[in-house]
Amino acid sequence: MTVMRPEQPTPDYVEGHNLLAGKVVVVTAAAGAGIGASVSRRALEEGAAMVVISDTHERRLEESRAALGAEFGEDRVRAITVDVTDEAQVQALLDVADEHGGVDIMINNAGLGGTADVLEMADEDWSRVLDITLTGTFRCVRAAGNRMKDAGKKGVIVNNASVIGWRAQEGQAHYAAAKAGVMALTRCAALDVAPYGIRVNAVSPSLAMHPFLAKVTSDELLHELKQREAFGRAAEPWEVANVMVFLASDYSSYLTGEVISVSSQRA
Repeated sequence: MTVMRPEQPTPDYVEGHNLLAGKVVVVTAAAGAGIGASVSRRALEEGAAMVVISDTHERRLEESRAALGAEFGEDRVRAITVDVTDEAQVQALLDVADEHGGVDIMINNAGLGGTADVLEMADEDWSRVLDITLTGTFRCVRAAGNRMKDAGKKGVIVNNASVIGWRAQEGQAHYAAAKAGVMALTRCAALDVAPYGIRVNAVSPSLAMHPFLAKVTSDELLHELKQREAFGRAAEPWEVANVMVFLASDYSSYLTGEVISVSSQRA
């Protein structure tokens, strides 16, 4: 029997507590109104000295930079167009952080989804999702980890995975494989960089609502997805960002190689 779950109200926004005071934070896929944009704002609210945001969409990225700069100070926000499939562009992103003392916190949010039956999926579709979502995350982990090591920083890397890395869903073989790979990458990279005092963790969101999701998803499917959640609603992107900030902060100093499910789904 299907249980109808009433939609619980969204909680009040949580004020900042200076958890990232003085830090240089780098965020990929930060344009627009999704998780990347929310964690960029959250980092500034938590006292970050500099937030370097990146995305492939130049216009939306500049709009995000301008909005954050107007609210938090132009001297605390930088933006650079970056495609995480391009190693030179990933290095250029970290070069910007170096201009402000070097990256302390790297938030790897870039990813690409899509729906395709595995029997009909083209090699190009598979490869593009894997290159952006998994290999792009690897490139950023490697680049940020080396900058932190060379600078002697006990930095933090936070990756964005997904519950679909654990759970099966039709038409998502490429995305699920990529996100499961992000989880495995997180666990193994954490051990590689631990001798340098660098931590690597990941969040695993289920359903986070943002305008793009609403645009590409039918009302019927959204309702079905919400019914899978214990609270009968999607997470707000800032609720996922809060957990990313926790993982980036000193409150999680003994956490590394972990994947934290940001989900109200039942086991």
